[in-house]
Amino acid sequence: MTAAGRRPTDDSPAPPEWARRPTNLAKAVTAELVGRIVRGIHPPGTSLPPEPALGETFSVSRTVIREAVKILQEKGLVQVRQGAGTMVTQPTTWNMLDELVLSATIAEDETLAVLDDLVVTRRLLESDMAQVTARTADQDTVDRLRALVDRMDLLVDDPEAYREQDRAFHDTIMQASGNRIARGVVRSLESQVINTARYMGRSERALCVASNQGHRRVYERIAAHDPAGAADAMFTHITEAWLVRRTDNGDPSRLER
Repeated sequence: MTAAGRRPTDDSPAPPEWARRPTNLAKAVTAELVGRIVRGIHPPGTSLPPEPALGETFSVSRTVIREAVKILQEKGLVQVRQGAGTMVTQPTTWNMLDELVLSATIAEDETLAVLDDLVVTRRLLESDMAQVTARTADQDTVDRLRALVDRMDLLVDDPEAYREQDRAFHDTIMQASGNRIARGVVRSLESQVINTARYMGRSERALCVASNQGHRRVYERIAAHDPAGAADAMFTHITEAWLVRRTDNGDPSRLER
């Protein structure tokens, strides 16, 4: 219901509850529009409704709508064309490192192709960082990795505690590599999916045991200062860990690189 007591005349979804009193209207409108674009309510190649219609839908001012559209442009989801309105762009132009875009895309992807691509990206970067770490690691780094692997052996019955040490193991290798850009990309991607059931999958004891065997192989190759072996061990570990967690949806052959 709008401030004037009228319902929107189009068939778009009713404004969500946050539209009444959000702490940041533009960000809230942006998040809702990102979801609607990803879900196909506003398909690529079509125009968003005009500012007055969007303002009525969300019960906000045109100023708020303009700010939201500006943010959508920055995320690559729309393009404002003079005389043609605000056009929804093709998915190939979307910023997939953006938190809202990535989370909405994953939520709508029944084939798991987006998560497969995320794992492939992570695997590529972490394999390279493991290779560098194996070449440059000092004794302190080797000792820390050994301690983490030994600790995880004791935590296989506690999935939450195990995951915390798992993340610390991978981050120790990434930090030791000195590649801040690659580490930043991996951490950004992981932070957006780390709590999603689709990515985390099952967590029973046997899976933790198998996972830590992979960690130990990575550690051993780093400790032996074997760059190629460390890269291969990390590649295999990340691939196998995801295939175990992954459901049967879609085609996992995307992982074959």
